[in-house]
Amino acid sequence: MSEKQKKPQKLKARLPRGFVDRDAADIRAVAEMTAKIREVYERYGFDPVETPLFEYTDALGKFLPDADRPNEGVFSLQDDDEQWMSLRYDLTAPLARHVAERFNEIQLPYRTYRAGYVFRNEKPGPGRFRQFMQFDADTVGAAGVQADAEMCMMMADTMEALGIARGDYVIRVNNRKVLDGVMEAIGLAGEANANARLTVLRAIDKLDKFGPDGVRLLLGPGRKDESGDFTKGAGLFEEQIDKVLFFVGIKDYAASAADLAALVSGSARGGEGVEELNQIGHLVASAGYGPDRIKIDPSVVRGLEYYTGPVFEAELQFAVTNEKGEKVVFGSVGGGGRYDGLVSRFMGQPVPATGFSIGVSRLMTALKNLGKLGQDEVLAPVVVCVMDRDIDSLGRYQRFTQELRNAGIRAEMYQGNPKNFGNQLKYADRRGAPLAVIQGGNERAEGIVQVKDLIEGKRLSGEIEDNAAWREARVAQVSVPEADLVAKVREMLAAQAEDRARNA
Repeated sequence: MSEKQKKPQKLKARLPRGFVDRDAADIRAVAEMTAKIREVYERYGFDPVETPLFEYTDALGKFLPDADRPNEGVFSLQDDDEQWMSLRYDLTAPLARHVAERFNEIQLPYRTYRAGYVFRNEKPGPGRFRQFMQFDADTVGAAGVQADAEMCMMMADTMEALGIARGDYVIRVNNRKVLDGVMEAIGLAGEANANARLTVLRAIDKLDKFGPDGVRLLLGPGRKDESGDFTKGAGLFEEQIDKVLFFVGIKDYAASAADLAALVSGSARGGEGVEELNQIGHLVASAGYGPDRIKIDPSVVRGLEYYTGPVFEAELQFAVTNEKGEKVVFGSVGGGGRYDGLVSRFMGQPVPATGFSIGVSRLMTALKNLGKLGQDEVLAPVVVCVMDRDIDSLGRYQRFTQELRNAGIRAEMYQGNPKNFGNQLKYADRRGAPLAVIQGGNERAEGIVQVKDLIEGKRLSGEIEDNAAWREARVAQVSVPEADLVAKVREMLAAQAEDRARNA
């Protein structure tokens, strides 16, 4: 065997499809955004809870097909006791399990919020990922629609806390019971039609994405997308499709109330849903939330089957440019609704619940479009240069670094090869470091350090044309006693901050 054949194969670095690596800017933006969301939830009296990424597969419920390996829609594996576990699909089903398991310990109504990653084993595409973050709030144990109305108000307050102005968002509200009445009106009532109803729900949930014509295809024979993939339709007749599209096409609820009542007449559940919508409308209006913030809108469906009553969606109204260069309304960044049956699956008794979920990544994209994120720039660290490599000098450089850190200043001691001082300054420049701290043998003998203003130095290097002028300037580098290092660094960082504010 030749040497070439013996050489081991180099492992190829590959990111799995549908997943992303997050950089420092994105991580900080998410932290900034979730802190603002958390403040609103806490103000409403909600408390945090955290559930694991994995759940037993049967706890996730109706997302799964009847298959030997339940791995469609979710990522699953078999435990050593041969029980199937799956990565959570959302944050709501795990909460239902958590509440059921601790039902005798928790105080009802149980008001909680959670932020975390969820996983979908679906075909990835532009803007569609297999791992993404959600931020949920839920009330378990409150049956009245006032709990649903509160969720809508909290969503509106969250949008404004994030800097989204009125007119740039609306919380749209519908009721699944009204939709059930419409299903009865088109002959899809009863357990035998459960799958057909779910197909219809998923079809009309695509109204914003595909428009009425695309939804008509999904309600009828089916739709082929641009890639050639075919989605089987619900197989409804034209008369049935017309009734569904009338319902979801209502724009002015008050003006269409009589027609809607006529459509669901004969359905007790449909009538109950209309009454609940009217109650929510009254409650939010009484609290000062007009239709510019919270609006009754029958086109809101929410595709998940577990919703049992009011459903709501936070929609952004401003236009952005999509991948094709087209101006489009940004659309939904979160939603939720009442899911009275989800906890009950574990309990054998009714347990009312309502909640909503914010899509963190999508909302972050929206906030970046509005210029509402990343305004508080994180300053790069001050770099303490390494001029001498003996252990005493290294200890001194480390002490300078720790003194800066203990004073709340980001700082790092240069960790590369210190032979070439110019490379240290190049490194500091690439890092965007505001200052460099320098002490060679001469400075050490005098008990002083040099602090170099890298921002000002860069500016001066563009303006000063000869060495004599550079030596005369020297304003970008100052000498201070070691004891005054922290104070001088603070002073120079403050001056840089003033310059940024003036030039902003």
